[in-house]
Amino acid sequence: MKADLYNLKNKTVGEISLPDRIFGAHWNPELVRQVSMAQMANRRRPWAHAKDRSEVSGGGRKPWRQKGTGRARHGSIRSPLWIGGGKAHGPNKERDYSQKVNKKMLQGALFSVLSKKLKDGELRFFDSLAIELPKTKILSGILRELTSAKKRARKLDVLMIPDLENKKLFRAAANIQKTKVLSPKSLNVYDLLNYKNIFIDKEAVPVVEDCYTKLTKK
Repeated sequence: MKADLYNLKNKTVGEISLPDRIFGAHWNPELVRQVSMAQMANRRRPWAHAKDRSEVSGGGRKPWRQKGTGRARHGSIRSPLWIGGGKAHGPNKERDYSQKVNKKMLQGALFSVLSKKLKDGELRFFDSLAIELPKTKILSGILRELTSAKKRARKLDVLMIPDLENKKLFRAAANIQKTKVLSPKSLNVYDLLNYKNIFIDKEAVPVVEDCYTKLTKK
């Protein structure tokens, strides 16, 4: 399949041949949802933590003797039954929320999202995403023209995937809101869905093909 190729002045300069397996896949919303949810779960860090009876201070001795007092028997004042005691079955910071996603599922979800974005006109290919200087002002002006954003708009909502040698773009985009630069070797479902516009350098397409089509090859 083929797609239009643009330059940074938003003009068509030719066409690019795309691998059908990556950019012509069918839309699979359930797979995409499952992989994106797993990705967010793998990023989750458990902050909530309640101390159990081994973590609270005090309670080193038996509060009273076992028999003869007429009261219920207790072994420690840090039991969950006592005020100031440990919490029974509370949240624990060592809980693991991670979910496993096999390579074939990840591959299918990535291809599905890329194909959907291309079909919806939210993915565009450029002959080069290189800029002369790693300046935020320069890149911001280019992106505003490419996205037809309003003059006072703060968020441009753009994900750029340059070739591996383009290091200036990462620095230039660091201070632009809702703009991210992602290596072609680090594609993920969450970022592809989180940004409306996706700009890909033509030199990054072979890298994506080599990196992600070999996931299931043996």
